[in-house]
Amino acid sequence: MALWAWLGPVIALLAVMFVYAAFQMWYKMSTGVCTSKRRLDGCTVLVTGANTGIGLETAKEMARRGARVLLACRSPQRGQAALEEVRRVATKDATVALLALDLESLESVRACAAHVLATEPRLDVLINNAGAAFLSNAKTADGLHTGLQVNHFGPFLFTLLLVDLLKKSAPSRIIFVSSVAHEYAKLKPEQLEYDVAKKIGDTQIYAMTKLANVLISNEFARRLSGTGVTVNSLHPGAVKTEVYRNLPVAMATVVDFGAGLFMKTPTDGAQTTIHLAVSEEVEGVTGSYFSDCKEKRMAKAAYDVNLARAIWEKSEQLMGLQANKYPSVGEEIKSPPQPLQEDIPEGVSVDP
Repeated sequence: MALWAWLGPVIALLAVMFVYAAFQMWYKMSTGVCTSKRRLDGCTVLVTGANTGIGLETAKEMARRGARVLLACRSPQRGQAALEEVRRVATKDATVALLALDLESLESVRACAAHVLATEPRLDVLINNAGAAFLSNAKTADGLHTGLQVNHFGPFLFTLLLVDLLKKSAPSRIIFVSSVAHEYAKLKPEQLEYDVAKKIGDTQIYAMTKLANVLISNEFARRLSGTGVTVNSLHPGAVKTEVYRNLPVAMATVVDFGAGLFMKTPTDGAQTTIHLAVSEEVEGVTGSYFSDCKEKRMAKAAYDVNLARAIWEKSEQLMGLQANKYPSVGEEIKSPPQPLQEDIPEGVSVDP
C-alpha cells in the first residue's frame, strides 16, 4: 500500500506528461509554416491591429522582407511601441510608419484611408487583421453594434476605400483574418441591424462577424475578378493573443492558462497570413479560405453567393453608403472565381 501511495501519483503525472508531449508533437507536425523566401522590396503592406499578437508578428515579418510596412493601430502608445519593435527587426531596405485607426469609428476609418491615399503611391498588400471577441453590445456613434462594427463594418469600409489604390498597384492582395468560428454561425442581413444584434449573445456575434469576413472576402474576389487584385480569408488557428481581452477577469485567467498550454504562439498563428501575403504558390488564387498555409473547405454558408451579396448591400445601407458608389467593386460579375470543385458542398450553387 505504501508503494502505491506514492507510485500512483507518479504514474498519473507521467501519463499527463506523455499526453501533453504527444499533443505538442502533433501540434508541431500539423501547424503550417510559410516556406516562401520571397522578398518584398519596393512593396507596401498595410496591417491593421499591428500593435500586438498576430498583427505584430505579421508586420515584423513583412519588415524583415524589406517592405514598407504601415501599422494601423487604435492605441497611439501601443502603436508607437510596436513601431519601435518592428523597426528593430527591419532590414535596411524596409521602412515602417504608424497610422491611427479605430474601427469603432467610421470617421476614423475614413480618415485613415484618406491619409493612405494622400501619402502612399502604392499598396501591394492589405491585411485586415484587427478584431476582438466579447465586445460590448452598445451602439457606436455610427448607430451600429460595437462587435459588428469592429470586426465587420470597419474592415469592410476600410477595404472599399482602398480598393482603387490596390487596383493601381496590381498585382496586389487583400487578406481577411477570419476564424474557424465562422463554421458555427448563421447570418441573415437583418441581424446586422443594431436592434436585432443587441439581443444576440457575444459568442454568436463573434462567429457571425467571422462568417461576414469570409462572405465579404468572397464577394470582393468576385467583384474584383480580372483586376489583378486577389482576395482571400483565413483561420489563423487557436492562438494565444489578446483577442479575448474583453472577457471577465476570472474567465480570462482560465483562458490564458489554457492558451499557454495548448494554443499557438502569435508567431505560429501569423504563418498563414504571411503565406497569403508573400507566397508565390497563391499568385492568382482568389476567393479562397486558408488554414495552416493550405486551402481549406469553408462553411456551407460561405459558398452562398446570394447571401454574400445581401450582406454586402445591407452593410452599405447601414453605413449610409450609396450602392455601387465604388465602381471598382460595384460592377456586375461576369466570370467569378470558382471554389475548388471538391470543396463545394452538395446542393450549394456557386453561380451569381
